[in-house]
Amino acid sequence: MTMTDAAVFVVDDDPLVRDSLAQLIRSIGLTADTFPSAQAFLEAKLPDQPACLVLDIRMAGMSGLDLQDTLLKRGNILPIIFITGHGTIPMSVRAMKAGALDFLMKPFEDQELIDLIYLAIEKNRQERQDQAELKTIAQRLESLTAREHDVLVLVTAGKLNKQIAFKLDISENTVKTHRARVMRKMETESLAELVRVTEKAHTPSAKNK
Repeated sequence: MTMTDAAVFVVDDDPLVRDSLAQLIRSIGLTADTFPSAQAFLEAKLPDQPACLVLDIRMAGMSGLDLQDTLLKRGNILPIIFITGHGTIPMSVRAMKAGALDFLMKPFEDQELIDLIYLAIEKNRQERQDQAELKTIAQRLESLTAREHDVLVLVTAGKLNKQIAFKLDISENTVKTHRARVMRKMETESLAELVRVTEKAHTPSAKNK
């Protein structure tokens, strides 16, 4: 697993904690970008690469939980590892329900955080790949004409060419022509692959992107 192209964002209002975490993260070959507040993080232009967020839960101004809520509303998929010296069970429950990867109480072992960072970055890498694939599939779907889309729906529903022809009131040869164009535009080589990419584009997670 390659991690040299990954970054870790640290948001904590304690400069000593920020420096300590940055040093730890850089010691394992990762980029560490630190921020003194949630607002500073929100205003920053972040690099376009696999990453995760190490976030203090209690800070002056916007709290870590508030930052998590804001990122969710923006559709940001960064995995979050919360750290705190004053956490409560309700806080941890709220953070985890909102999708936090984990919730570490200070003091914690360096290796514990490192393991979570590796896990978070790999999770983000996979999510980014999934998003890129969904975007590509959506662009291919948009390239279809209305008639080709009709044929796609019926083909992936398991209908035969003659059934599609009857349903759309067109000839079987026309169906075959549209079907070939659909396969070419969707860049699929089999019916099974066409069904897979079409289903992927219509999953709930795809609709929310």
